[in-house]
Amino acid sequence: MSDLDVQTPTAFDPFADANAEDSGAGAKEYVHIRTQQRNGRKSLTTVQGLKKEFSYNKILKDLKKEFCCNGTVVQDLELGQVCVFQLSI
Repeated sequence: MSDLDVQTPTAFDPFADANAEDSGAGAKEYVHIRTQQRNGRKSLTTVQGLKKEFSYNKILKDLKKEFCCNGTVVQDLELGQVCVFQLSI
């Protein structure tokens, strides 16, 4: 008989580090990107949660050139400033 290391399965939480309160990963500073399918090949993409120090208009201008799409910055009462893009896939 040989000695085998027997490992019993334990509960593993892969998000434990992210949920820790002392995590310095910028708590509650999320960027939300949402995509909504429209007619045929068209889709609507919204970007929310960028830092206030960034210029939404400059980001919008660069992304419109990069992806050849239309877009605007919308001021929402609940969500703040939101970039909205209309893409054709």
